[in-house]
Amino acid sequence: MTAPQRLTDRKREAIVAAAIAEFRENGFEVTSMDKIAATAGVSKRTVYNHFPSKEELFAEILHQLWASSVAQLDVSYASDRPLREQLRGLLEAKMKMMSDANFLDLARVAIAATIHSPERAQDMVTRLSKREEGFTQWVRAAQEDGRLNCSDPAFAAHQIQSLLKAFAFWPQITLGQPVLDAANQASVIESAIDLFLAGYEVPPSRHQ
Repeated sequence: MTAPQRLTDRKREAIVAAAIAEFRENGFEVTSMDKIAATAGVSKRTVYNHFPSKEELFAEILHQLWASSVAQLDVSYASDRPLREQLRGLLEAKMKMMSDANFLDLARVAIAATIHSPERAQDMVTRLSKREEGFTQWVRAAQEDGRLNCSDPAFAAHQIQSLLKAFAFWPQITLGQPVLDAANQASVIESAIDLFLAGYEVPPSRHQ
């Protein structure tokens, strides 16, 4: 990698770090690209060179948080491993993300920013949904392998992730409840797996 590229990467990282700090402190609406540039120690033009809009910058931050939680996770389906074991790995990664203070703070900012802007809300939901496609692909692969019986893999994937969010995301976002401790996280994960497998797992005797 050349020196100019490294400098560009450092500037990009500085912009993202500054944006996280400003969004958490002041919210989406109040934060300006000028303020982000000043905090990052770069020109406003540099910020726009990396991110065409404030929405793009905010979406990138949320994407990075999600990506960091699954970076070490292999979401590919394995026909020779128990479904419960694979699901546990997927849900533990999801739980790790939802326990991240940065992510929770920025999720609150995102929700506040979208309340009065349905178009912005739809855009952010669409962007984040793309980050959850790996789970859907896993469900589809297990279905094609004859181990899950579900007509809509995307719905089933959304369903099990929503079970986590009901206990480990929405109460923290909307009611200010504390992040679940390790024991409660494990309990929520196992009960979600129980419900999912009870509804969709093909009994071993029927699985060819």
